[in-house]
Amino acid sequence: MSETTPSRPARPSVLSLNINSKSALFAAYMPWLTNGGIFLPTAKRYALGDEVFLMMQLMDDPAKYPVAGKVAWITPSGAQRNKAQGVGVQFAADETGKTVRHKIEQILAGHLGSNRPTHTL
Repeated sequence: MSETTPSRPARPSVLSLNINSKSALFAAYMPWLTNGGIFLPTAKRYALGDEVFLMMQLMDDPAKYPVAGKVAWITPSGAQRNKAQGVGVQFAADETGKTVRHKIEQILAGHLGSNRPTHTL
């Protein structure tokens, strides 16, 4: 008789993201995701639904925002139109996720309807 141990859920990956310009933020922001989201260039492999934890810094703001989320988009290596490899992380529906989404949308006010290309769509 063998004894099995219950598997523990994997701990979320911790990723750091520092966005230092409005154009970089526009290219990375994913407003069409419920709760908003952000694209992170990375060569690390993720699956849809993987939990991640972001430490985000936005432009001149010295604060680092700790944001929980889930992988909702994957751009593999060699994607069409030379898109950057990485993942899109959907912000959690908690207060920090809402705060970061609001802050990003304040910074990008007037630019969100633009047809400029982004890392995702």
